[in-house]
Amino acid sequence: MTPTSLATPPVTILLVDDDKFDKLALRRGFRDVHIVNQVVETRSGVEALDVLRGTNGHDALAQPCLVVLDLNMPRMGGLEFLEELRNDPALRRTLIFVMTTSADASDVNRCYDKNVAGYTVKTRGGEAVRDTVAMLQKYCTVVAFPN
Repeated sequence: MTPTSLATPPVTILLVDDDKFDKLALRRGFRDVHIVNQVVETRSGVEALDVLRGTNGHDALAQPCLVVLDLNMPRMGGLEFLEELRNDPALRRTLIFVMTTSADASDVNRCYDKNVAGYTVKTRGGEAVRDTVAMLQKYCTVVAFPN
């Protein structure tokens, strides 16, 4: 299979997660599905905002961008990140997919109240990660991203 990009123009993927094993699983999923997009990794909502804004020594992330967000992180968790992002006029249209261990209905609802594009519960199985990455690949080939 030929490596592909998630969209044209290529979408930069911002992975916001503090768990090294979850990030490794996603990188393997990208490789297994032959995704060649640039992936930028951050460990907290604070760091992700710095990358998106180009502040605190970070270059601003290339657009268009797709954020894959965990909810449970130090410094600034995913829900606080979503609140900050949606209140920022320059970033509020950013597409967000939540991948987290929380299946709590209140977390799901709070994320959709902040206009996430999707919410998936993490499992440690590689096949589930590949399925999620394949879904993201398909999503990005049919959806127009905001600038």
